[in-house]
Amino acid sequence: MIREMKIEDYDKIYTLWMSMKGFAMRSIDDSEEGVRRFLERNPHTSVVASQDGKIVGAILCGHDGRRGCLYHVCVHRDYRRKGIGTAMVVFAMEALKREKISKVSLIAFTVNDIGNAFWKKIGWTKREDLNYYDFTLNEKNIVAFNQ
Repeated sequence: MIREMKIEDYDKIYTLWMSMKGFAMRSIDDSEEGVRRFLERNPHTSVVASQDGKIVGAILCGHDGRRGCLYHVCVHRDYRRKGIGTAMVVFAMEALKREKISKVSLIAFTVNDIGNAFWKKIGWTKREDLNYYDFTLNEKNIVAFNQ
C-alpha cells in the first residue's frame, strides 16, 4: 500500500533508514523534530509504502514553490524489484503536480550503485552540467565564513 507519510510513521521510517547501507543521516534534519518541520511545510507530498504490516519504503518529498526535491528514497532490500520504488516516485510526482510544481530533482551519492541504476532505469536524467555545493548552517561555520 502506498500512502501519504505522517509524523506518526517516524519511528518505523527511521528504523528503515538506519537499515540502509550507505545511507547518510543528519542528526538535526533527520530527527523526529526535523522531519516534523518538513512534513508541516510539505504535508501532502511525502510517501511511505507498507506491506506485511510494516513500512518497507519511504520518500521525503517537498518543494520550495518552484522545484520539488526527493530525499531519502529507499525500499527495504527484501522488497526491492517489485515496483514499490516506482509507485512511490509516481505518488510523489503526482502530489507535486497537484501543487503546480513542474520540475523535481534529487541527489544520489555516486557510490549508490543500486539507487543510480534505479533512477537511470526509470528515465531520470543525470546532470553533468552543474556542480552541487552545500554549507552546514551552524554557528562555527557561519563565524568562520564571515572572517
